[in-house]
Amino acid sequence: MSHKKAAGTTALGRDSISKRLGVKLSDGQHAKIGSIIIRQRGTKYHVGLNVKRGNDDTLFAIKPGLVKFTTKKMKKFDNTLKTIKVVSVIPVTK
Repeated sequence: MSHKKAAGTTALGRDSISKRLGVKLSDGQHAKIGSIIIRQRGTKYHVGLNVKRGNDDTLFAIKPGLVKFTTKKMKKFDNTLKTIKVVSVIPVTK
């Protein structure tokens, strides 16, 4: 007979590291060239003026300026309207 207690198993104890998603620059903040505005999975926010989308759906600025969030109604394939959020960078003139 064994005198060692059996080690129990647990379904807990595993946790994935956080991906640090979300809005990095808010409305009215200054963005440099290449600065990340939003990290996201999927397209919750869509690209606007002077913004591009990376391979992992990250939105980043391609020109320096102020970040501007707007909403826009877009027609889907089944002719229903959907309100989408658009992120733009407005260039600042000196």
